[in-house]
Amino acid sequence: MTVQTLLEARDLRLVLDKREVFNVARFALGAGEVVALVGPNGAGKTSLLLTLALLQRPSDGSVHFNGILSRRENTLELRRQMAVVFQEPLLMDDTVLGNVLTGLRIRGVTAPTARQRAEEWLERLGIARLRDRSALKLSGGEAQRVNLARAFALGPRILFLDEPFSALDYPTRQALLEEIGLILHETKISTLFVTHDYTEVPYFSHSVRVMVGGRIIKSGSVPEILGDITIPRRIPTPWEEA
Repeated sequence: MTVQTLLEARDLRLVLDKREVFNVARFALGAGEVVALVGPNGAGKTSLLLTLALLQRPSDGSVHFNGILSRRENTLELRRQMAVVFQEPLLMDDTVLGNVLTGLRIRGVTAPTARQRAEEWLERLGIARLRDRSALKLSGGEAQRVNLARAFALGPRILFLDEPFSALDYPTRQALLEEIGLILHETKISTLFVTHDYTEVPYFSHSVRVMVGGRIIKSGSVPEILGDITIPRRIPTPWEEA
């Protein structure tokens, strides 16, 4: 079965201060697909993610969302169908609940619906008990759970994850990897997951792109790229589930 391409970039190139950050001929993300973008620090992974998420304009090339070419005049409309989670939670000086509600309010979600969605995701991520606590008084793991709840509550069609687990201690990291794997499997949100830690990839990724020196040098399934690395959970691809 052919899976719809939800996000596609063509001849994408970024130059900053006369230095080429990345040069990617084509990048595609299918509906319901989770792609891991791996590579060493400085490979251009985050810059590519920001460009695909329409938060940074490329020097050359194009980004298409659901067949629509991204242009200056429609960038905001397209961006509102996406969510980004960074390594640093970047929470505001507000309660946990207030942080999750903010994005929903900005996107024009009605107050009752916003409250319901925020409460549901706080519960789903195990932090409902923290709803009235200041977001600035959380542990690293708690703060990242709030960050993830804020993103999932938006109901994005595409989720961008930029090394969201790398700053966490091992037990917290493992627990979140397993939980997010289940959530992505259940919600079928198309996801681009950037990491430099190959051991994180098998938890929920369907395929892998390896980026070195601003170029994608290898693409394939998780077993093809990672070989015999232990896979904690076998998540069927959208193709296999059809």
